[in-house]
Amino acid sequence: MESASATSRSGSSQPVDEGIREMEALLGQIIQRGRFALTFEIRKAPPPEDADGPEWVVDFSGPDSDLLLEAHAELLEALAHVSVKAARLGENLHGRIAFDCRDYRRMRAEEIKLTAQLAAEKVIESGEPFALNPMGATDRRLVHLSLKNQPLVRTESQGMGSGRRVMILPKQ
Repeated sequence: MESASATSRSGSSQPVDEGIREMEALLGQIIQRGRFALTFEIRKAPPPEDADGPEWVVDFSGPDSDLLLEAHAELLEALAHVSVKAARLGENLHGRIAFDCRDYRRMRAEEIKLTAQLAAEKVIESGEPFALNPMGATDRRLVHLSLKNQPLVRTESQGMGSGRRVMILPKQ
């Protein structure tokens, strides 16, 4: 594991290195006790396209990788949630650590962007709003960002909790 920097890109003075070490220990225990055939590496992320990208990537591999990616990567999401919470990282650092397996995050981002573009085209053609399926905050944010420069549509999140979705609306 690469040594963690003392501060996040966002300027936070909260140390990340201790949280990274705690996450590494917890993930090692989960993998060992769960008898998963998995390994992971925690490394610095490449420079992001936007300032809000992750600083660190926890990348899993191994024969049980399929388990992490089943059902829209629910187990991968669960490991991310438990690890970040157990490491007691501040809210401002949660988005600074991305969990990935077999390049799932990049492929999912491309899928979300394509879906947003196709939905926007439908809204432009029909003049009618279009509701995307409910999705998590990261995916919703990706939709908003991918359509922010689209002059003919606007986006807004609607709903609560796990039912929160993005609406794509004609600009008025």
